[in-house]
Amino acid sequence: MKIRGLKSVLALSCGLLSMVASAGAQEDKALNLKPFADADHVIYMPTNLAAKRVPSKATNLSYHGGGVLTSARVVFIFWGPSFASGGADNGYATTLRNFRNQFGTTPEYNVITQYSGILLTNLGSGGTDWFDTSTPPTNVTDSNVRSEVNRYFSGGHGTYNSSTIYEVVIPKTSYSSSGTSTSCGGPGLAYCAYHGSYSGTSGTVKYSIEPYPSCSGCKVSGWSDVQNQEHFTCHETREAVTDPVNGWWNTSTGAEADDQCAWSPSPFIGTNGYAYQYEWSNAVTGCVRTR
Repeated sequence: MKIRGLKSVLALSCGLLSMVASAGAQEDKALNLKPFADADHVIYMPTNLAAKRVPSKATNLSYHGGGVLTSARVVFIFWGPSFASGGADNGYATTLRNFRNQFGTTPEYNVITQYSGILLTNLGSGGTDWFDTSTPPTNVTDSNVRSEVNRYFSGGHGTYNSSTIYEVVIPKTSYSSSGTSTSCGGPGLAYCAYHGSYSGTSGTVKYSIEPYPSCSGCKVSGWSDVQNQEHFTCHETREAVTDPVNGWWNTSTGAEADDQCAWSPSPFIGTNGYAYQYEWSNAVTGCVRTR
């Protein structure tokens, strides 16, 4: 979800704060939102508590002049030694790559082909994934994420492509932060993942941060960690395709397609046994599994 302007952010924060339950575990404070330092260029996946407690005002999406990624690609940057061969999270990484490789041709992805000529595509054909075995900081800031993507280019691990989303995956020993708001593992839980864009030396870079889903605010009951991460990869990838630089928007709330169906209806196990969430369809004015 894109929050426009400090005034709107503060108003939303105050409204959400009034609904927060009394103190408890970190994930029970998921509505303790503070202004996002990066609200000018990143779009956030809400926690399940925030999505459940904020009434939905979903309406059809409107086009606002930005482009879409017609034939999108996804490159994973796995940051941390646990993702490498033999590491504790290598199976997690392998499963995410397998999920990515089939996602772009599934009925779940086909829902977004109704928007500006988006095509079914092999998301895994955009370049080489990078297993960066250096240890990320405990607090991975938005600046850290963009720097990691830039190291992918400058280190010869892959080249820039304007249709590619560079998705940075971090281990459970790290968390993402945006100002004083954080993902699972941080002191100010407010989101599960996000995507954004920035101006790089070769063009506009589309990227995403995929924190480890290590708290109940970013979990579906009964799902494994990698299933929960498939869910967020689904959400952020489709949103980066339909709204790479803030082009598609709900005119009343600023929500993107996946935001309007985040957590409700409940995410599901779909094509090829992977985890997905419902997607907004203008064609039926509602949330659907597939098209």
